[in-house]
Amino acid sequence: MSFVSEFKEFISKGNVLDLAVGVIIGASFGKIVTSLTDDVIMPVVGLATGRLGDYSRIMIGPMKIGLFLSAILNFLIIAFCVFLIVKAANRLRKPAPAVIAAEPAATKDQILLAEIRDALRAGRAQNTGPV
Repeated sequence: MSFVSEFKEFISKGNVLDLAVGVIIGASFGKIVTSLTDDVIMPVVGLATGRLGDYSRIMIGPMKIGLFLSAILNFLIIAFCVFLIVKAANRLRKPAPAVIAAEPAATKDQILLAEIRDALRAGRAQNTGPV
């Protein structure tokens, strides 16, 4: 099999296409969350700290705390959304019905052997008296 045909087979598999769609949508969603954090949430944090909306200058010594807070908020928002998506997918997934295997009916041989076993046990119980 040639390299090109192997690659064509690999790329045409459903899992690869699903992964590609997920990566593209995830990147777009990440941009939306970054905009929400940078343009809506962090200016409010900047105002609350007295930086007049410029959170990027929130620093403790050389550490850029404002940018770090922005990254943490981005992560938490995306993680929460992924959690909601997984929870909804699990709710939609129906549990497989439990299959209870019925015990097969005993054959005539098995019934006869069980009777012989029971008779031998009963005979042994009668013969085990005090000697």
